[in-house]
Amino acid sequence: MKGRSVLLDHLNGREAAALLVDGRLEDFLIAADGVAPGAIYRAKADRPVKGQGGMFLTTPDGPAFIRQIKGISPGDMLLVQVTGYPEPGKALPVTAKLLFKSRYAIITPDAPGQNISRAIKDAELRADLSSLAIEAMGDSPFGLILRSSCATASPGEIYDDILAMLKLASQVESDSSKSPIKLVDGDTPHTIAWREWTAPADVWSEAGSFAQFDVLELLGELLNGPVRLPGGGHVYIEPTRALVAVDVNTGPDTSPAASIKANFETARMLPSALSVLGLGGQIVLDLAPMPKKDRHAFEQVLRAAFRSNSEDTVLAGWTPLGNFELQRKRGRAPVRELLGGLLS
Repeated sequence: MKGRSVLLDHLNGREAAALLVDGRLEDFLIAADGVAPGAIYRAKADRPVKGQGGMFLTTPDGPAFIRQIKGISPGDMLLVQVTGYPEPGKALPVTAKLLFKSRYAIITPDAPGQNISRAIKDAELRADLSSLAIEAMGDSPFGLILRSSCATASPGEIYDDILAMLKLASQVESDSSKSPIKLVDGDTPHTIAWREWTAPADVWSEAGSFAQFDVLELLGELLNGPVRLPGGGHVYIEPTRALVAVDVNTGPDTSPAASIKANFETARMLPSALSVLGLGGQIVLDLAPMPKKDRHAFEQVLRAAFRSNSEDTVLAGWTPLGNFELQRKRGRAPVRELLGGLLS
């Protein structure tokens, strides 16, 4: 199947969304238990954590942990936003730098000024967007970022989107609650799909679309392996308690060319695969044998692949044994835990 398809359905009673590109599962979102990233609280500062440069906060949904604590004292009330899913038994990770993000606009209360995505190159369009932004923002002290999706949107759609986010940001910033309260819920999978998957695509919102397009089978290949590579190699992606292991194999061809091809193909598919599976934390790549002279080229391919991925990822580098390490934000919940035995 050629082209892009966005599927909006449910799995195991959970809202879910899948993005298919030429029949391949490019991205997948599913509702998780607990608080979704993007939720905003008026939280109460509880106690600092010595040695970690952070502080525990009290929210209606349990403890949260913030790292930026300069100027914060126990008992203070502050606005915070959830940045990811916590590890089991740990507090919600939050930040005081709020983002009000929609399909075309991002309002940044703590970063004034107006910016337009660098992906929009047309000078005339940038000038038109700048004028539209100035008109929509008026005398607001907040900052604004116009996203790359504005390139194909109508002025009216962009204008309305800016106003909606500006209204929400103003309401949140003006809150003066004296006790912990949730002000904004985190986004659902269908909302995130609408906001992030903006390239032209066929949209299927009927129940049963996942079965029609074999989404469970595509998920099963990623979860249970092996993931077949275009050049004949294959990859296993296996989470453990401490880390995520990525094992790259060339198959029957053990030539240097096959190893390099398999490693480079893994670098290109890895960001999408990790997003689909909802995996983060420490990630170790056990690559096919490759000459050291090709390591720099591999890093370039890997860096380019992660550049367009939404989750913050640090390329830590090579280990003495020749493995490559990554550190990735836990922005999603692991899919295997959410689907239970559905894919076993």
